Amino acid sequence: MPVTTSSASLLTIFGATGDLAQRMLLPSLYGLEADRLLPAGMNLLGTARSTLDEAGFRDAIATSIRTFVPEAQRDAAVLERLLARAHYQPASLDDDASMAALAARVHALRDGDVLYHLSTSPSFYVQACDALGRHGLNGPGTRVMLEKPIGHDLAEAIAINDGVTRTFDESQVYRVDHYLGKEGVQNLLALRFGNALFEPLWNARHIEHVQITVAETVGVEGRGDYYDGSGAIRDMLQNHMLQLLCLVAMEPPSQFEPTAVRNEKIKVLHALRPIGRNEVGAETVAGQYVAGAIAGKAVPGYVEELGRPSRTETFVALRAHIDNWRWSGVPFYLRTGKRMARRCSEIYLQFRAVPHSIFARAGASTQPNALLIKLQPDERIELQLMHKTPGLDRNGLRLSQVSLDLDLDEEFGNVRRRLAYERLYLDAIEGNGTLFVRRDETEAAWKWVDAILDGWACAGTPPRPYAAGTWGPNAALAMTERHGHSWRE
Repeated sequence: MPVTTSSASLLTIFGATGDLAQRMLLPSLYGLEADRLLPAGMNLLGTARSTLDEAGFRDAIATSIRTFVPEAQRDAAVLERLLARAHYQPASLDDDASMAALAARVHALRDGDVLYHLSTSPSFYVQACDALGRHGLNGPGTRVMLEKPIGHDLAEAIAINDGVTRTFDESQVYRVDHYLGKEGVQNLLALRFGNALFEPLWNARHIEHVQITVAETVGVEGRGDYYDGSGAIRDMLQNHMLQLLCLVAMEPPSQFEPTAVRNEKIKVLHALRPIGRNEVGAETVAGQYVAGAIAGKAVPGYVEELGRPSRTETFVALRAHIDNWRWSGVPFYLRTGKRMARRCSEIYLQFRAVPHSIFARAGASTQPNALLIKLQPDERIELQLMHKTPGLDRNGLRLSQVSLDLDLDEEFGNVRRRLAYERLYLDAIEGNGTLFVRRDETEAAWKWVDAILDGWACAGTPPRPYAAGTWGPNAALAMTERHGHSWRE
């Protein structure tokens, strides 16, 4: 049975001394504290294997804030308020006595609902939830946040979900995809469903194709062992990019609330046309970067960074179709990779050409309209339109493509840009699951991706090389050009 929630009185972070906590979680809590958005009296309990005392944990928090919060946003009074909430209890999942001590600390510090954030390897999720259940730390008034990825494939995802929901009801499980906490991703929903201008055009009658690109210039950055067991398709496409696809393609939900939004997203995943053994050769491209240059600086290839041979893909591009009335016949091109030409996350929708150009006899050519939604590193929306080129037209009429450009940093320059985890933490603390991923979404995404992975394994083709600092293998360009399209670069 779904459980009712109220604001958490205690946030317990497992893995509180880890890299994610230091870089993202603690600075996000600082940002919420600065704006006095954390519930009054809410405690923060950190736990990990590290045998810190509370003074040591508070020192770690202070170091995190000094390192990862911009100097202009630091305030000693805010830090003191955050540190006053902070407590620490060392614990190990395989040491029942330490877990009993953690349970006693949770019971002592809570005064209402409890949010557990498992900022650990997903391989520990079931063990952690079992331990919480054994010590009476589940039940009404509790909820648990899980970081992606949920498993390595569909079978592992099902096993993890089964294990977690032995202890917590599905309504208590908050699966994190931090992309859903980004301002630009949130704005995608507002753009689509808050403006009468776009929704009538948001379909196959008016949109010719869609591109979603998430490109990074960095390599594996010390995450080689993890990344080599994951690759681009598991690390980025299975979660982040398919979530973006769902937000672009979903039907309007009846209201902006968790069940309605998630119900529309799962319909998109179920409508994705399978890409299996017979289709992977034509509809997907896997690549792996070799030595090249980023911003004029030479960088090594993936196998040199890893230190051993590998067939793991660092780039994937594919052509997807959504077989429903709204999107029938519209290709969705998705690509993501490391060591690419520039860092960007963006969604590009190209509209269909005008059915008849009245300017053709005057020698003027038209280009299709397009909508570009940039998510990072800068957030902006560009609507590309045709416009008459200024002049007397003595040699014929000329048209140019121009952009109506909304720069969100400029428009909202006086508003602090929040970290994704600020929104995610605040929603989880308050019991709002709209921006979190439901179990059936996770498993449907894995089912679709597993078919691609099976096709690759059956073909036995290694990833294609591409030089660092480029847009991926030439085969990715050919995949779009075969259908009369080109990647936006």
